[in-house]
Amino acid sequence: MQQTTFEMEIERSVGGSRFVIGVDEVGRGPLAGPVVAAAVAYRDLSFVIPASQENVFALMRDSKKLSEKQRERVFSVIGEHFAIGIGIISAETIDRVNILEATFLAMKAAISDLKRVVSAGDMQQAHFLIDGNQLLPNFSGKQEMLIGGDGISKSIAAASIIAKVTRDRMMDALDREYPVYGFIRHKGYGTKEHLDALRRYGACPLHRQSFRPVQLASPDVVNRRFARDLRSRPFRPSSSPGPVMGAI
Repeated sequence: MQQTTFEMEIERSVGGSRFVIGVDEVGRGPLAGPVVAAAVAYRDLSFVIPASQENVFALMRDSKKLSEKQRERVFSVIGEHFAIGIGIISAETIDRVNILEATFLAMKAAISDLKRVVSAGDMQQAHFLIDGNQLLPNFSGKQEMLIGGDGISKSIAAASIIAKVTRDRMMDALDREYPVYGFIRHKGYGTKEHLDALRRYGACPLHRQSFRPVQLASPDVVNRRFARDLRSRPFRPSSSPGPVMGAI
């Protein structure tokens, strides 16, 4: 099994970047709920892993490859050793701007949230490792995309885990508001249980009404309303995207 390391961070740090910040997102594929991103920076600029927590740091990899119990265990350790920023973009905004643009907004919001705990000077000199195959548009910071970054870089892997646990906890809480959909089990993804509930009950405010499976599963509830809402709420890039960030 490939292990994530701090090699990428060390190389960029030696190259002159005081802080190396990993950025990743979770929640592009679900039919309901927000997309969540995290931006994290390891506080120890020598990138030394504490000997007492080597086993936990060894688990720090792509969040999708960890069990829920493992993610929760690593989550608490990340909070001890990393500066963390979180960005949250709602389903309503996803419908208005599309999921790719919403993902970029979530990542930028996470970076902005990180400014609470990282100085302006360090942020200006930071090197951002962005998971995926696209750089952030209209972003002035020094950035580098890394395909499969959550399987290579400890910082991106940590961001992946923070985003995943944060979003899962949100969906668990939202399940109490909308229990008929089973969010606590599938976290908004398009499982058979979820699609069956959509056909039976229609969409709720958490559903991404621009997503085709939602439209097909509950056409009478979604299609006409979504078309009407889009006409009345055109996207303007200069306007506020709505609720975007939170902090742990």
